[in-house]
Amino acid sequence: MMIPTDARTHRLLDAYQRDFPLESRPFARIAADLGAAEAEVIAQFTALKDAGTISRIGAVVRPNSIGASTLAALCVPAEDVERIAALVCAHGQVNHCYEREHAINLWFVVTAADRAAVNGVLRAIEAETGLACLNLPIVEDYHIDLGFPLS
Repeated sequence: MMIPTDARTHRLLDAYQRDFPLESRPFARIAADLGAAEAEVIAQFTALKDAGTISRIGAVVRPNSIGASTLAALCVPAEDVERIAALVCAHGQVNHCYEREHAINLWFVVTAADRAAVNGVLRAIEAETGLACLNLPIVEDYHIDLGFPLS
């Protein structure tokens, strides 16, 4: 992943990993802070996302405080990981899908309106892939700060 080196992009990434404005037009507020136009800020965030520098813009909400979620995993034959990952990731309720070096090698988080909906997504994934989902609901949550300053 290449991180752009210009000062405005660094400020954009540093200042808004946390404290993203919670208002009706957050990009207008960011633009005002940076001395730019709202359309420029939106275009810059879009370019960063398209380049793979950032993966998403959105709130981090404590697990299971709004809806329900679970960590899940599959044992996928190595030659089939990409195909199975595409099936899993096609579900809008799936995020954080990644491969690990282990027999249980494809991990993902399912978030939905309630526990029944989460379980429904897991059953659908099992039906589509022919693989059993390991369902690991949260017993105790931990907050890990994933913000990394660039300066």
